[in-house]
Amino acid sequence: MPKAKYDDIYRDLKERIEREEYAYQSLLPSENELSARYACSRNTVRRAIAQLVTDGYVQSMHGRGVRTIYQPVEQAAFTVGGIESFKESAERNHRTASTEVLAFEHVVADDKLAARTGFEPGTPLTYILRLRSLDGEPLILDHNYFRTDVAKGLTPEIARRSVYDYLEGELGLVITTSKRTMTVEKVAAQDRKYLDLKGYNCLAVITGQTYDDRGIQFEWTQSRHRPDYFRFQDVATRNRPGV
Repeated sequence: MPKAKYDDIYRDLKERIEREEYAYQSLLPSENELSARYACSRNTVRRAIAQLVTDGYVQSMHGRGVRTIYQPVEQAAFTVGGIESFKESAERNHRTASTEVLAFEHVVADDKLAARTGFEPGTPLTYILRLRSLDGEPLILDHNYFRTDVAKGLTPEIARRSVYDYLEGELGLVITTSKRTMTVEKVAAQDRKYLDLKGYNCLAVITGQTYDDRGIQFEWTQSRHRPDYFRFQDVATRNRPGV
């Protein structure tokens, strides 16, 4: 089955849910209705809905339909189980986002940087420091290292717009896996310089390594969030023992 078809359906339904065309706790149209709307098989519709279930947008109820469980939130809500860019998160939560590129330089991983990021010593890297604002408030400081031989042609303007849009749309990179650690850390001098901290002396910090479909790490990132605007959400299901 071509991925493009069910992926297009998934994205359209996701956008409709985010716009609250399908409001919280409402039921999606039936599989037959969706099949007719998108001119596809019911199996294609099921694959799209399965992705929405995985992302926490809907819940399938056997014999009763598919209920919307997505709710927009006030905080900067990123997903734990998915790989989501700052731009995508802001759009999903109906926030106005802006990015300022504070540093953009090419470096080579020495032993210290390699130990910190997971790249091999000697790997050419592009370092980007970005200040992320939501609704005009500077809330997130992002440190990124990208493998220069994978993320070819990066520029400060691409970094300001969306690196992931460029990697996937222009370079055709398939981003598959991210390993992330969440910690709470004391505010550093650089954080104080750029973030509107509102008196907070600590930050929520997300550190991650991201891989493409060949298993190659192409990115190391550390995102430093003001705690009152920080929220990570996940979707989990319980599998009862013996069932």
